[in-house]
Amino acid sequence: MDYKKFCSILNKHIFEGEKRELLKNIAEKPERFIGLFRPTKPGAKILQYILQSHEIRFGDAFEELIEEILRELGFSILNKSIVGENSDSLSLDQYYEGKGVYYFIEQKVRDDHDSTKKRGQISNFETKLETLYKKHKDKLVGIMYFIDPDLSKNKNFYLPELKRLSEFYGVKTHLLYGKELFDYLGRPDLWEQILSWLKKWKDSLPEIPEIDFDKKPEESFEEIRELPIRYWRKLLENEKLWTKGIIKAVFRKGDTLKLILDDFKKKDDKPYQELEELLEKLLITFYAKNYIQN
Repeated sequence: MDYKKFCSILNKHIFEGEKRELLKNIAEKPERFIGLFRPTKPGAKILQYILQSHEIRFGDAFEELIEEILRELGFSILNKSIVGENSDSLSLDQYYEGKGVYYFIEQKVRDDHDSTKKRGQISNFETKLETLYKKHKDKLVGIMYFIDPDLSKNKNFYLPELKRLSEFYGVKTHLLYGKELFDYLGRPDLWEQILSWLKKWKDSLPEIPEIDFDKKPEESFEEIRELPIRYWRKLLENEKLWTKGIIKAVFRKGDTLKLILDDFKKKDDKPYQELEELLEKLLITFYAKNYIQN
């Protein structure tokens, strides 16, 4: 892997489609963004959502990055979707094979869970361990891995729990943080490379994410134009989203919405005709000066 691929994986998971996902969340869960009993204004609330979304997506990106590294090290990547007890579908973060040994990794960004979540982590780990043990027996290795080495809040809880599982099932288990995974893989140099690339990538990002879709209306339009009808209906019919300033925090001048309106006008289907009528009225009401001038 080179730096270009490293960046493409991060950018794909963290930023790709985020405008569309934001609109879906506003449409589906407007109560998250509206309310007198929230101490934040619309723009700040939307920014908070975006930052939280980036944190979650960062973990997804690192799943792909670690998988790519394992593949390049010569391991065989296995199907991460497995069937557990009662035909339950289970998803593994990493699942691979090398020299007749089968490994699975439960991977999280940081070890900072509260007491309830940490017990859930162990329960989830054992569920997957049990399922894979039935298939691989003592050829199985289970790893709990936290990417950020600076947070190890529950280390003293996880270590004895993993030891207990190791002794009970007769398989090897490991608790690893940061560089320790790469030490285990025999490639500590890769960790140093990741740290260097990660710093360079972060330095290239803006200090605060841009939440105004109208900064680049054509680009925003291309990303959100295929938003399903049901989301547009909810966005346009929920009056509070407009009167409380949520929509205007995202579409400051209305330029992107005008492109959406033009797109609605090109469609003959009745739902789009309904959306066209709704959106045109809203543009006149909330963007009167800008809409009439253009």
